[in-house]
Amino acid sequence: MRFSSISSVLLVVLIALQGTAELTATAAEQPVDSRTARILKPAEHGVGRFIADLEFTDLQGRMLRLSDYRSAKVLVVAMTSTSCPLSRKYLPTLTELARQYSTRSAQFILVNSIRSDDRQAMQTAAAGLPAAVPYVVDADETLLQRLGAVSTTDVFVLDPARTVLYHGAVDDQYGVGYALEQPKRRFLTDALEAVLAGVNPQTAATTAPGCVLEADTAAATTSITWHNRVSRILQQRCMECHRSGGVAPFSLQTAADAAAHGAMIRQVVSDRTMPPWFAANVPQHTIWANDRSLTDAERGDLLAWLDGGRPEGNPEDAPQPRVWPSEWSQGEPDAIVQLPQPIRIKATGQMAYQYVTVPWNGDQDRWVQGYEIQPTDRSVVHHVIVNVLEPGQSGNRREDGVGGYWAAYVPGNAGQMYPPGFARRLPAGATFRFQIHYTPNGTATTDQVRIGLHFADSAPKYEVSTIPLAKVNLSIPPHAGNHIETLTRPVPMDIPVLAYMAHMHVRGKAFRFELEDPNGVRSTLLDLPQYDFNWQLRYDLQEPQVLKQGSKVLLTAVYDNSADNPANPDPSRMVRWGDQTDEEMMIGYVETYAAPGARRERMAGRTGAAANTSGQVLFSLLDRDSSGLLDAAELERVGERFPGLKAENGLLERVFRETDENGDGSLSLPEFEAARERIRRR
Repeated sequence: MRFSSISSVLLVVLIALQGTAELTATAAEQPVDSRTARILKPAEHGVGRFIADLEFTDLQGRMLRLSDYRSAKVLVVAMTSTSCPLSRKYLPTLTELARQYSTRSAQFILVNSIRSDDRQAMQTAAAGLPAAVPYVVDADETLLQRLGAVSTTDVFVLDPARTVLYHGAVDDQYGVGYALEQPKRRFLTDALEAVLAGVNPQTAATTAPGCVLEADTAAATTSITWHNRVSRILQQRCMECHRSGGVAPFSLQTAADAAAHGAMIRQVVSDRTMPPWFAANVPQHTIWANDRSLTDAERGDLLAWLDGGRPEGNPEDAPQPRVWPSEWSQGEPDAIVQLPQPIRIKATGQMAYQYVTVPWNGDQDRWVQGYEIQPTDRSVVHHVIVNVLEPGQSGNRREDGVGGYWAAYVPGNAGQMYPPGFARRLPAGATFRFQIHYTPNGTATTDQVRIGLHFADSAPKYEVSTIPLAKVNLSIPPHAGNHIETLTRPVPMDIPVLAYMAHMHVRGKAFRFELEDPNGVRSTLLDLPQYDFNWQLRYDLQEPQVLKQGSKVLLTAVYDNSADNPANPDPSRMVRWGDQTDEEMMIGYVETYAAPGARRERMAGRTGAAANTSGQVLFSLLDRDSSGLLDAAELERVGERFPGLKAENGLLERVFRETDENGDGSLSLPEFEAARERIRRR
């Protein structure tokens, strides 16, 4: 199991040196994301069709028919699934709508057509529904076929004559890869209000982003079978997450599992969103050690099997079963650090980042060769960032990302184990600070993250650390669909590189690392033409790469702040740097190594007494024009971040005069540090 283990040891210059760069069409001209609720032509989506009277069975074993509900003014048939994340998120919304409209003669029916869904999980889901709402097990896919359902979040609104008046999404609050605090458009509610008022819905058809549904009717027409080919592909590429006890929402360990989710597999394999891997091929033919993408041959064989009847084949052709760890993937850790108390996670909407500090009581420095981060409820954890703060170091949240970080977690990438001779330093008396991004999944729960540490037996040959290249002075205009920000950083010494990682938030669209050598020749280090906030992957080099002294690293980031970005919480807003997902970041992480302590000593020598991380971060945030100096107006902006200072009339103006030692009307970084000290001692 490999992932970033990013340190807060180093901080390179934060003041952005604005460069110029042009992105190719692969980065700046991506097609609009269609995996959200999009309006469709009603007649082409089944609106106006008659639905024949169908017989079905609910979880209680009752035989029911659609005609049993002909006395209702409106009938809502909603597809659902216990294994599809979007279905789970929409269950509370459907439950509330069923309660709300039950007094207005509206009948809801929930239908589950995923044959591999766990029956006990269905019982749990059904238990929260109003008593009059049946939960139907559509194992033979009769309802799926007759209704023409295409996703596990599809909703059909029928009148008493069983004419389809609406077919589409519940609303636009959730989609593939995003969640909003509140929906912008409530399609199902609007449709119900229209039908109950005796008129046709204004919006009668939309896409319904969810897990793809299709009836399994094909006969076997391929020599590729589950046992002789497909099981091996999924073992190597998918089962790390898609297995019993894995972080994925459903297992792909059996032919039945894969067949039941065949339509969804076909979609994500065809559009290359799964397995998650976003690095484009570059002319230098970089080989990534953790490349999880499918080859063209693997992709072709999977699609042939899905389209060819999905035969199981001869069990004697099956691969050896793969054994997965039951708890810690690298074995029992030497030490475990856990949040002191569980954190409550709400059922719906969004949550602000949670911050928790935990002291480390070790009385001597330790070298950590590996770590693994484990949420206690992985279904609601988007990512975890762990900082290790030196004794006495401030845990200012505004430093997040800019000062690097020590360890990280995203689903499917829970930790890192370095080879012998490489390790990260854990100082005596340090403090662990956890930043946790929770994503509610439809059910209220709790989580108590922990990190397991594996200590090296002796001091390593190399200390691993991470250089964060951050542009904090972001200004992303309202409604901009392809806004480009650039950053250029000099390479002050030869830097050996183990891995790269990019970080933006939900408006992030593309990201690129480039290198310009001392002769001016430019090459691509990492190109992510379709950045995805949900998969913040680390890209491990097969062999270390050296960035030569005198070169320049150039970063280019593209942001989509338009209404066409379904994850965008507010396209009308000017977006700036911030740690919450409705704000933005631009950070390129470079993982490197050196003799223990060498890089810290070198950086201390380069930056001297002014190398205060929190001071540099705040200085850069205030330095709106990136001049490297703060004028009086820019210093006054500190009151926006620390409102208490505004109440002390004249304080900032007085401090500015007292610390502007050369009288040039501006503050350098050392002068700003002196100003901060005076404010602290006021």
